[in-house]
Amino acid sequence: MARPNRIIPTEAAMHIMCRGNNKLPVFVNDLDKRQYYYLLCEFKLDNKIDILHYCFMNNHIHLIVWLRQNSNLPRLVQQTSVAYYYHYKRKYDYSGHLWQGRYKSKIIDSDSYALQCGKYIELNPVRAGITDRPEQYQFSSYGYYVLGKQDPLVTPSPAYEGLGPDILTKRRIYADFVVNVNETVHLK
Repeated sequence: MARPNRIIPTEAAMHIMCRGNNKLPVFVNDLDKRQYYYLLCEFKLDNKIDILHYCFMNNHIHLIVWLRQNSNLPRLVQQTSVAYYYHYKRKYDYSGHLWQGRYKSKIIDSDSYALQCGKYIELNPVRAGITDRPEQYQFSSYGYYVLGKQDPLVTPSPAYEGLGPDILTKRRIYADFVVNVNETVHLK
């Protein structure tokens, strides 16, 4: 039976997730995560895709991407996955499947859902027990949004941009929203 075609909208955001085969680690160390980061930086431009949020865990990655009329999401995922596979294969003398099946995707249809999804992604390292606070994890977009770190991979999320009149207000509101379990965000 053929797989159903993936629905890929335009002028919309999507949550993308890729997992290591059999849930095994695809990133052995921070250098591997940096390699994947650099590949995404390169290929996002070629495929006209903005990355709004990201987090690289040891055995999977999360992205929130913004798609335009001329974006090519399948090509971005394929190029990044294949290029990273060859890096991994050479470095670790690996053979076999690195990634588990097709990437998963979900359309993000509202600003509130975009913020909730960003929160979920950026709290992954905390839930996994890797760090106590999201700002301690360097392979996520949280540092860009809350600490103002330069990050060429990230394009500011429209939902984040709507949180307040200035950057300090946006950072404070978003930080409170992410780290406080009961916090809700009221969009302007």
